[in-house]
Amino acid sequence: MFRRWRRIDQPGLELARIDIGNRSATVSSTVIDAGEPAFSLRYVWTLDGKWRTKSLRIEQVDHIDRWLTVERTGNSEWRIDGRPAPHLDGCPELDLSATPFCNGLAIRRLGEDGEFTAAYIDASDLSVTPSRQRYEQLGPSTWRYIDLGVAKGFTAKLELDEDGFVATYEGLFEALN
Repeated sequence: MFRRWRRIDQPGLELARIDIGNRSATVSSTVIDAGEPAFSLRYVWTLDGKWRTKSLRIEQVDHIDRWLTVERTGNSEWRIDGRPAPHLDGCPELDLSATPFCNGLAIRRLGEDGEFTAAYIDASDLSVTPSRQRYEQLGPSTWRYIDLGVAKGFTAKLELDEDGFVATYEGLFEALN
C-alpha cells in the first residue's frame, strides 16, 4: 500500500510504500521538504508484528549525503550508527520530524491517552534527542498531540484514517488520495 502526505505549512511531499507482513512491516519513503532549510531524505523503517520500531535507516540528500541508522537493542534501548545511545534509554519509540507516519506508531503503542518520551529525530540535521510527548484521544479517530519536550507548547489535532495512519495533522500535513 502507498501513502502520500503533503506539507500544508510550506512546500513538501512524502511518498511512502508500506509493506505489511504477518510478523513485520516495512515502510520505504521519500520526503522532499522545500522549507528553510530545504532537504530531502529517504528512509526505511522496519517494524515488528506489534508495530514497534526495529530499525530506522535514513539517508539525507542535500549538498552532502548523510546517513543515520537507529536500531532497537532492547525494549527501550537504542543504538545509533552501531554505537550504544544511553541518552535514549527509556524511549519506547522514534519520532521523525519530517513525517506524520510516526504519530500513528505512537497512537498504536499507547492505545489511549498517555505520555512517553520519544527519541526525536530532527530531519534537517539528523540529531537525535529525547523529547516528551502526550496524546489525548478526542474521538474514535481523532487525537490531540501535545509536545512537552523539544517544541514544548506545540499542539495539533490529528485525524487518523481507517488503517490508523494520519490523514490530517493540523497545520502541518494532510494525506493525498
